[in-house]
Amino acid sequence: MNKILIANRGEIAVRIIRACKEMNIKTVAIYSEADKNALHTRLADEAICIGPAEPQKSYLNIKNIIEAAYITGADSIHPGFGFLSENAQFAKICEESNIKFIGPSSKVIDLLGNKSNSKELMKEAGVPVIPGSDGSVKGLKDAVIIAEKIGYPVMLKAAAGGGGKGIRIANNKEELETNYNIVKQEAKISFNDDEIYIEKFIKNPRHVEIQILADEHGNVVHLGERDCTIQRKHQKLIEETPSTVVDEKLRNKMGNAAVKAAKIAGYTSCGTVEFLVDSDKNFYFMEMNTRIQVEHPITEMRTGIDIVKEQIRIVAGEELKFKQKEIEFRGHSIECRINAENPNKNFMPSPGQIKEINLPGGNGIRIDTAIYNGYIIPPNYDSMIAKIIVFGNTRNEAIAKMKRALEELVIDGVDTNRDFLFSIIKNPNFIRGNYDTSFIDKEKF
Repeated sequence: MNKILIANRGEIAVRIIRACKEMNIKTVAIYSEADKNALHTRLADEAICIGPAEPQKSYLNIKNIIEAAYITGADSIHPGFGFLSENAQFAKICEESNIKFIGPSSKVIDLLGNKSNSKELMKEAGVPVIPGSDGSVKGLKDAVIIAEKIGYPVMLKAAAGGGGKGIRIANNKEELETNYNIVKQEAKISFNDDEIYIEKFIKNPRHVEIQILADEHGNVVHLGERDCTIQRKHQKLIEETPSTVVDEKLRNKMGNAAVKAAKIAGYTSCGTVEFLVDSDKNFYFMEMNTRIQVEHPITEMRTGIDIVKEQIRIVAGEELKFKQKEIEFRGHSIECRINAENPNKNFMPSPGQIKEINLPGGNGIRIDTAIYNGYIIPPNYDSMIAKIIVFGNTRNEAIAKMKRALEELVIDGVDTNRDFLFSIIKNPNFIRGNYDTSFIDKEKF
């Protein structure tokens, strides 16, 4: 592997470029016209424009990205997260073009990308799943029958969904009938696939995911859990590891289930198996993400394993250099996502020019970002502009470091959610680890 094209932008593109530099691998940055002065274009060995600002014409334009790889002589493509990272067609075209796709095979992405199909696969593997429909529902009549069988409340979910889109809760038959067509329309618009499925709604759960690594030689390990429960409208805001509700016994059970899930799917690369954990510590499979996650740094902080480098080594055909028993978990890590948005205006995005910036530092603090003083945040993409990741020997130490880091953070010129995140971090129930997925609404921030 001599040259990797990064089919992404922002902080994840910068993150991948840095890993490649440390591995002495040449990099190619792609950029839209709106990203001409973006940091990832400056850090890469080469940069090539692939289209206008609109994602459909640039970062989602498969033809232009493949052509960019040919023009620059890139032999591999890293998709990052979002955009085309879980697009089976993109992975397949890479395979057919003799370009290494740094992720699982197109067949595996296709298999696990459909949430209802992946759920059936997990059932076969003996992994606990949330009660619900067997695959996609066939119509409203079928949906009503299934809902009455498993009991209300239920969740209507887009089969090809992700990122919190295409999800509605129905507490009774009337709400089910109202939301059914709404979810189908949302699924069609967001994913070009209107198939939906039904799950029992688990009230006030914890959202806990397991990071796995799987090589092409049949070796699969897990790197522990990440608690992603602090969410707003199904969008993660704060993640931490270890989870305050997961003990060693539950960690082993969930880790083993995740490894089993990866093996039955024939999975390679890094991946994340997401679970819901109820108040009785029963856990249920939700979905498997076939890409690197936004929150991967907290796992790196706790294990010392560079997940991006492992992705690259795996696709190069290397065997994992460590066994499960050799992985050490130490301390506590927390991540806060810094978004350019105004919490006082219903989290309205806040693009614009950064006029002053001060990023926190010190022992145990990591900043993943692509912004700089004078940088103009374009209005065309996701509002996340930075991630603050802290590491402490204990959870209390990690919380104290995050408080300090948020206090030190200065980003002037645009609105951010810094103060909103600070109010969560200092909340007594968060400090006690007493929270679930309804936390933001219940605490009325």
